[in-house]
Amino acid sequence: MASSLDQVGPIAKTIDDAKLVFDIIRGKDDLDATSWSSDSVPDKNQVKTKMKIGVPREFVSAGLDPEVAANFEATLAKLKTAGHEVVDIELPSFRYALACYYVLMPAEASTNLARFDGLRYGTKQVGADLLGDYQETRGTGFGPEVRRRIILGTYVLSAGYADEFYYQAVAVQRLIKADYARVFKEVDVIATPTAPGPAFKIGEKIGDPLAMYLEDIFTVPVNIGGVPAVSVPSGQTTSGLPLGVQLTAGAKQEEILFALGRAMAA
Repeated sequence: MASSLDQVGPIAKTIDDAKLVFDIIRGKDDLDATSWSSDSVPDKNQVKTKMKIGVPREFVSAGLDPEVAANFEATLAKLKTAGHEVVDIELPSFRYALACYYVLMPAEASTNLARFDGLRYGTKQVGADLLGDYQETRGTGFGPEVRRRIILGTYVLSAGYADEFYYQAVAVQRLIKADYARVFKEVDVIATPTAPGPAFKIGEKIGDPLAMYLEDIFTVPVNIGGVPAVSVPSGQTTSGLPLGVQLTAGAKQEEILFALGRAMAA
């Protein structure tokens, strides 16, 4: 969808299962321009047993579902009881992360998906003429959300708007990366809820794209910053819906996440 933001995210029942998959897919792939060497990933024996965990209070305090907020605080309390240090941190640029993501991602998606026109790639739909072929193919081959992202991406890259939107988002991306680099000199891990609310019903927010995009507020900074993260189950709502806590570490510091995630699941 968006080459510079894409990450492989294994879904597994346990941290150890996720680690098994990670050990297979990690490292440089000469046929994948978005992959990189894993030479500097620390050995598990170099990972501390007691970690310093940063919580961006200002970033996570607004808009949380009450049950998500209570679950998150309970998880932090358990981490403290287990001997980890939990401190407040500041990530000032993260308030712009969602807006930044929804400029960069559609821009790249629009570019990447331009090839699916029914002639070069994709299933061809026949129209009245060549233009009709394009319109039928792209109109029926992509769903409403994909079309929305293509249109938005084409708009932010268009003449007269690229400077106003796309290049501003690129500048914000640099700020987010700088915030990560600064904070990871102070803490080992950043902890946030995985999402601001529990799971919503399938299709429930299709008619309100902005509400749907807000569900990504804690996860998209990871893609923008090019750092690893893991979502660990942390409990349930009173109605039985699962909740999770997201742990984020510095670039190529996956072993820290596996160690802390494994300890939280114990």
